[in-house]
Amino acid sequence: MPAKVPIKKSPAPKAAQTKPADPAVVTPSEESSATIPDNPASIPDKPAQITEAPSADSTDATAKPETPAVDSTAPAPEVPAEEAPVKAGGEEAVEPVKETPPPKDEPPSAPEDLTVDGIDAKSLSLRWKAPEKEGTFSIDGYLIEYQKENSQEWVSVNKDPSISTHYKIQNLNTGDKILARVKAVSKAGSSEPIALQNYVQIREIVDRPKIRLPRNLRQTFVKHVGEAVNLVIPFQGKPRPQVHWTKNGQPLDQKQASVRNSDSDTILFIRKAERKDSGVYELTVQIDDLEDKAKINIKIAERPGPPKSIKLVDVWGFNAALEWTPPLDDGNAEITGYTVQKSDKKTGEWFTVLENYHQTNCTVSDLIIGNSYYFRVFSENLCGLSEKAAVTKDCAFIKKTAIAYKPPEYKECDFAEAPQFTQPLNDRTTTNGYTTKLFCSVRGTPKPRIVWMKNKMEIREDPKFRTLVNQGVCSLEIRKPSPFDGGVYTCKAINPLGEATVDCKLNVKVPQ
Repeated sequence: MPAKVPIKKSPAPKAAQTKPADPAVVTPSEESSATIPDNPASIPDKPAQITEAPSADSTDATAKPETPAVDSTAPAPEVPAEEAPVKAGGEEAVEPVKETPPPKDEPPSAPEDLTVDGIDAKSLSLRWKAPEKEGTFSIDGYLIEYQKENSQEWVSVNKDPSISTHYKIQNLNTGDKILARVKAVSKAGSSEPIALQNYVQIREIVDRPKIRLPRNLRQTFVKHVGEAVNLVIPFQGKPRPQVHWTKNGQPLDQKQASVRNSDSDTILFIRKAERKDSGVYELTVQIDDLEDKAKINIKIAERPGPPKSIKLVDVWGFNAALEWTPPLDDGNAEITGYTVQKSDKKTGEWFTVLENYHQTNCTVSDLIIGNSYYFRVFSENLCGLSEKAAVTKDCAFIKKTAIAYKPPEYKECDFAEAPQFTQPLNDRTTTNGYTTKLFCSVRGTPKPRIVWMKNKMEIREDPKFRTLVNQGVCSLEIRKPSPFDGGVYTCKAINPLGEATVDCKLNVKVPQ
């Protein structure tokens, strides 16, 4: 069946030229009525040529050249994407809507801190940390690869991702030098790999490197200026590990300190220590990528300088007040205290007054009347006292005090106080015929007068009641009470500054 010829739809021209009718040519005005016969046999052997009408924007009315003839046996030409295709009935096809592509999945970042965890004759153990960013999806695991020295091929170790952050590569050849790398895998893809910095030789390590730091070196190691430093630090490791020393992160200066290494220990020796030898020394023992480190803080100190200045602040009675400032040079060690001494001007001998004193001011007492004194102060650190001392320029003269004694005057205190009950009365329940007592306590100055009342009526000289006041404790004794004696009892305290009252309820029960 011959292919159908697509017909392009063009707008009607403004002015069309008159042409003789040609059965093989379809004009734009007849385009809408043009149909394709249902019977293929009715199509002539020579395909019809289609001419396009001139564009509406064209300034002349000249028709465009005719399109070349289309072979019926050739496949239909493709319609450009920007032109709307036309169906067989002449209707314009609907252009499909372009969809926005979904965002691209982000793979995880590379693992971190890849290190060698162990080596033996046939295997290599690795350890690393999880990536900082997981990406779009969670991490499924890790893929491990290795490459032999002088080879460009990476050998995959595990087909399925390993969930753990440590892995042991097995079935390796003794003596080979390999470089391992690890990458994280998720549904979004694999991360950038992280590889070891150097090639690792596969060999048996009988004993991992380990430093056995002596206990006295775990704290700050202190030596005086001029003394020798001789540190012996044992370690273990087989085969013999490599030993490295650094000072404050820099290589050790062989002119300042010498190092001697053996199979089981290392010795750091400084013949004559100076203050510049102080610092943090780091020892590293290493077998391939396995290593152990230890830090030693060494401080070379000397005696401090004297206090910067000393001043005699005041002298009174048998006492003298001193004040000074810390030394400029602490001897490369913390100042632990000061030593204060005094000297009589007559004898010139020095006597220690205060020792290991921590403040920068003091008061010297028990001085002799009529004598004059000088004072000096030494600073002290862990190396001892300073070689020199700070001495007062002024002399402290202890004057004689007046013979007549004038006692101090004191104001008389007024202890007057209004009555106040410190312990109130409590409600009581008693039995008919059994003597009972009511208690309360009061204070006040001058001593208050106590009045007892029953149902707001003052109890006077009644043999049934007996009152007593002792050291502020007030008591009311009711002898063999009857139900008639029940009611509200009140205790009132009165003095010139005021009065106070407390009350309670007494209930007398008759036994059945």
